[in-house]
Amino acid sequence: MKTNRTRAVAALVVAGLAWGGSVPLSKVGLDWLAPGWLTAARFGLAAVVLLVAVPRPALRAAFTGRVLASGAFGYGGCVLLQNAGIARTSVTHAALLIGAVPVLVAIIAALWQHAVARPVAWAGFALSLAGVAAVTGGHAAGATRAGDALVLASALLSAAVTVAQGRLLANRDPVAVTAVQFTGAALVALPFAVTTEGMPAVPSGGGAVLAVIALTAIGTLLPFTMFAYGQRRVSAEVAGAFLNLEPLVGAVAGIVAFGDPAGPRQLAGGAAIVAGIALSSLPLLRGHRRQRGAQMPRWGSRSAIESSTSGSPGSPVMAGTAASS
Repeated sequence: MKTNRTRAVAALVVAGLAWGGSVPLSKVGLDWLAPGWLTAARFGLAAVVLLVAVPRPALRAAFTGRVLASGAFGYGGCVLLQNAGIARTSVTHAALLIGAVPVLVAIIAALWQHAVARPVAWAGFALSLAGVAAVTGGHAAGATRAGDALVLASALLSAAVTVAQGRLLANRDPVAVTAVQFTGAALVALPFAVTTEGMPAVPSGGGAVLAVIALTAIGTLLPFTMFAYGQRRVSAEVAGAFLNLEPLVGAVAGIVAFGDPAGPRQLAGGAAIVAGIALSSLPLLRGHRRQRGAQMPRWGSRSAIESSTSGSPGSPVMAGTAASS
């Protein structure tokens, strides 16, 4: 049991770190492909891999209109908005703004599902929102308010789909659900790209091509698979806490690899977001220790919805495998 738990934690750490790389990889990929084409390429390639790997009976059970639509809007629509925002803002801004997803999930769950988070968690959510306001209120080089607004819109859509995701997973294989959702995302992104962006140009160098390949493998297939493995061995609450690695890794990559400015306002906002996410996760981690032998909550139940307040977007609690985002 201890070995299984250690492996699960290792898998969840890998998932969080890999998702953190998706924003900087998208930034590089956008040097070659427009937002629609990058979305179609990322999810189209990932869908092909999973459709081949998933057993046919599980795939047939997951291939429904609702699951396909959730992928089209929750993945395709969300990442189209996110890519459009990343093209207009800095990597650091985008990564930190994606950290607002747990806050938005909590608010939507409270209004829609009547889920109730603990007071300390709400304090963490408020602190994260204050950090988002600090980040978007600045005028850092390479960042625009329009770009920040698009990233926030994608985070809002991601959060809404996260709250609604539980019912889709009932009695279905989570990897099969993810394969269908990837397919839906590619199907909505491809016609959008063809009609609004024209055909992509030939890449001028190999860097952007490698970034798209890495985004598919490291930013999509690897984290979803690792998260699914890890979450089957720990509670959903604990698994969700590891998604908080995503905005931190993305922000550091923006500062180190892209030279994004890290002035006092950005540093204070980023620290507030990360601290707020950590604070909102404390009740979940403590509750898990008290209920070590308790049964994992079923998706769609009130406790499972509460656990999704630690999830992130592109994470992944939004995604089929993540919820198995």
